Amino acid sequence: MNLEFIRNNLKRLLDDIRNIKEKNNIKHDIKLVAVSKTFPVEYIKEAYNAGQKVFGENRVQEAEEKINILKNLDIEWHLVGVLQKNKVNKAVPLFDLIHSIDSFELAHKVSKKAIDINKVQDILIQVNTSGESTKSGFKLDYSLIRDEVAKILELKGVRVRGFMTIGPLTDDRDLIKNSFKQLREMRDSIQKELKVDLIELSMGMSSDYDIAILEGATIIRVGSLIFGKR
Repeated sequence: MNLEFIRNNLKRLLDDIRNIKEKNNIKHDIKLVAVSKTFPVEYIKEAYNAGQKVFGENRVQEAEEKINILKNLDIEWHLVGVLQKNKVNKAVPLFDLIHSIDSFELAHKVSKKAIDINKVQDILIQVNTSGESTKSGFKLDYSLIRDEVAKILELKGVRVRGFMTIGPLTDDRDLIKNSFKQLREMRDSIQKELKVDLIELSMGMSSDYDIAILEGATIIRVGSLIFGKR
């Protein structure tokens, strides 16, 4: 199978990210997570050989199989999907960054497992900025999130790197923009109030990464624009 389209898609995407940054005088780095869920390892290898080193998976079991096959490659693995509590023990040894911490209880389980294997697990706090019932994450309640983050920061086995959200499922770009803006403003306030660096904002996917970049994203999660339709 000719997979050169993956290389071409990656180049087009990276060029677009660079152009958005230059046009809007954005100086901070933006990490591209290639979301490889449901795609075979051959697709990941093709993207890796084209220079992509960060990949995101949604399901722990699928990720485990791929990570074992590709263990000799210098890949940074992110869990971008929901982390079920009964999958924590498998997930923590596998992933460099977990994007989807949505409760203190889950963070505590992750911390406990990380301590067991002598690791400090990098995590992001997921916030449901769209209010959609189909999405996971803390509800957008500043006091609640601030207090929960303060508790999570005390856990020895995790390091809170920042926040993650998924934009609303809509063609209304103003609604999407507002969703991302709310996450950034909340992050800025919590950083200041708790006197801690929470630098990462994981937001933006194939359909809205451009809006996310303009609203301060440091991590974008893109699948179909790289690998094609699922």
